[in-house]
Amino acid sequence: MRIPIKRLHADAVIPAHAYDAGDAGVDLASVERLTLREGERALVPTGIAVAIPPGYGGFVQPRSGLAARHGITLTNSPGLIDSNYRGEIMIILQNTGHTDFEINVGDRIAQLVIMPVEHAGFEEVDELPASGRGAGGFGSSGK
Repeated sequence: MRIPIKRLHADAVIPAHAYDAGDAGVDLASVERLTLREGERALVPTGIAVAIPPGYGGFVQPRSGLAARHGITLTNSPGLIDSNYRGEIMIILQNTGHTDFEINVGDRIAQLVIMPVEHAGFEEVDELPASGRGAGGFGSSGK
């Protein structure tokens, strides 16, 4: 699958798979230098826009290394890029760590996974079909 991409900023990095076809995601990079203070969140531009085909969505997720080493995550993880969105991809980063975190132009800050999505319709009913779980919510499995 080829995704049309437009560079909106001279410093934008065009995403590519780091290793091979086994990589699920591509890294997204910042086009802005900033300090993300402890506990702070920021909207970070990537300088790119994409045209995801109908029937697919772009799911923006944290980079595991940044999360493990520095506590850098996404406030709305996963972020969703709809197939009809053509604006700049912006990343809502949050510093859950205990020190300030420096972001430089070109730093990889998140990853993008393109996945199929179903366009579902909803039908109102009086009762839902029974299931083994029922209405059991958070913690209902006892583990």
